[in-house]
Amino acid sequence: MSDPKHVLEIKMLTPDERKQQKRRNLAIALALAAFMATVFLVTILRLGGSVAERSF
Repeated sequence: MSDPKHVLEIKMLTPDERKQQKRRNLAIALALAAFMATVFLVTILRLGGSVAERSF
């Protein structure tokens, strides 16, 4: 089980690397939020006013 080839090596990030990682994470989060907003808006626009007129 303790095969030396499969040992996980943990590397501590420097402050600059950590800062870059946070920026990348923020960029990914903003891109995901923009994509979700686009999908939501396209869905609402395609459905049009029929959503408000539906009876449940």
